Amino acid sequence: MPYATVNGIDLFYESHGQGPKTIVLAHGRGGGHLSWWQQVPEFSKRYRVVTFDHRGFGLSKDKNGLFRRAFADDLAALLDKLDVRSAYLVGQSMGGFTALSYAVAHPERVAGLVLADTSGGLADPGVLREFKRRGEPPGDAVERSIGPLFRKKDPQGVFLYQQIGGLNGSLPETLMDLLLSKDGPTRRDVKALECKTLFIVGADDIMVTPKIAKMCARLIPRSKVKVVKGAGHSVYFEQPKVFNKLICNFVEGRG
Repeated sequence: MPYATVNGIDLFYESHGQGPKTIVLAHGRGGGHLSWWQQVPEFSKRYRVVTFDHRGFGLSKDKNGLFRRAFADDLAALLDKLDVRSAYLVGQSMGGFTALSYAVAHPERVAGLVLADTSGGLADPGVLREFKRRGEPPGDAVERSIGPLFRKKDPQGVFLYQQIGGLNGSLPETLMDLLLSKDGPTRRDVKALECKTLFIVGADDIMVTPKIAKMCARLIPRSKVKVVKGAGHSVYFEQPKVFNKLICNFVEGRG
């Protein structure tokens, strides 16, 4: 199994495919590197694709207890070891926090940024107020992460989603702690970003609603928002063909 020793831990990663462009996929709180099983086979036909388990998730153990504070630094160290000097970052939910923080810290190394069903951890008062106004999401992981249409039509997919998430251990912060965190990039930080940014959000996302995604996009230059009908908080999982096409068009400059 491929591990990279970064920041005092062994970070699990996989690298698939070859090509002049690299796509890095950062998973959400309910997933891991396996979450991207519908993306890697498609993207690796044309690009190099890097997936990994954040520390404290899947096969990456958080030996020194830094957890999310180290996510962006872990990614930077991993890409250094893989000699990836520039990449398209795709961050899903919590993974969007990693991707946006990395982009702020290393703007010269980001070819493009995709923030999927996420605020990116933007510590903006207006965004945080909207999270508070929306209130606590459902306690059931599937109900809050998967849209009602998918839950009804694909029970096998729901089971797979649960099994992937079940590979993670207990987490040191609650979901609302994550969403209301004030240690992420500020409005001033993201105003300096020059890369193109694409927000993808499910029309039925009850965690990071389309309204919140649009609020965040207004704060980041060169941003666009794509709202995907019939999907909840996990567009990549619920509507992979739509998601993959949006990513490929973005990487090729068509969207």
